[in-house]
Amino acid sequence: MNNIFVYCEVEEGIVSEVSLELLTKGRSLANQLGCQLEAVVAGSGLKGVEKQILPYGADVLHVADDPRLEPYTTLPHSAILIKLFEEEKPQIALMGATPIGRDLGPRVSSALHSGLTADCTSLEIGDHEDKKAGMVYKDLLYQIRPAFGGNIIATIINPDCRPQMATVREGVMKKEKINANYPGIVKQLEVSKYVSDLDFVVQILERHTEKKKINIKGASIVVSGGYGVGSKENFKLLHDLAAVLGAEVGASRAAVDAGYAEHDRQIGQTGITVRPKLYIACGISGQVQHRAGMEESAQIISINSDPEAPINSIADYVITGDISEVIPKMIKYYKSNTK
Repeated sequence: MNNIFVYCEVEEGIVSEVSLELLTKGRSLANQLGCQLEAVVAGSGLKGVEKQILPYGADVLHVADDPRLEPYTTLPHSAILIKLFEEEKPQIALMGATPIGRDLGPRVSSALHSGLTADCTSLEIGDHEDKKAGMVYKDLLYQIRPAFGGNIIATIINPDCRPQMATVREGVMKKEKINANYPGIVKQLEVSKYVSDLDFVVQILERHTEKKKINIKGASIVVSGGYGVGSKENFKLLHDLAAVLGAEVGASRAAVDAGYAEHDRQIGQTGITVRPKLYIACGISGQVQHRAGMEESAQIISINSDPEAPINSIADYVITGDISEVIPKMIKYYKSNTK
């Protein structure tokens, strides 16, 4: 009762990164609220899945293991969550802002009349005073996300309905194990009690998946370009530098909107969040929307013709100059020093 629940996505027996990030954040929120952290996983062949989940601080893991639950389909997974939440009455429920989370979250929240905040970039616990009603609400979940195209940060609360539900973007939370031998409890759910035969009316006869070709989140070095790069042709310089460094190429929203780079490369509040060992920002002004997606990089190099660019205030090293001159020199000197 009144615990925090995290829905864990699993694919071929592997728990998704965003689910592990949410478990880490959920553990922190549960400590603040003095409650338990519980996880839910539904799929097939889940024996031993607790070894992936419990180390992140889950006190209870609910496992629904049935061959019909993989691959994911909407009806059975939502039925399990809806009935489990009706039984356990969590105060907070979290899931990833993934295709699955974006499909599952609204259906569950609608059935429970709880509301849902999508694509959150931060979660906090705090109080709220409704002066008009003369009410003070304690320990609410602050569901924080960009709004109006990323131009403002909105803090959304749900004072009256439970659970307080949110989907969270991958990469915005840190993933951290609490204890490799964390003493959590595993509860096997009897699937037939939660799912009816009608929920399996949709069957997937053939499935084709394609892994992402761009893996910016997993790159240790990111070379990122902004509107100041000037053109799609100039972006080739970033790809040349990335090829030499063994890096991935990222972009600001302005660069993506201008057509310089694909949307999959967008970094920031309306893109992905990265924490590489080295982040090279080329022609990026450094507005707050972009900085939110990269400011936790271990080391930042800014290459910009404007010495007053906001990005320079968080950079470890600043190179003032034109990227068309600076980047070829970087490539040349890097190659000469690695022979």
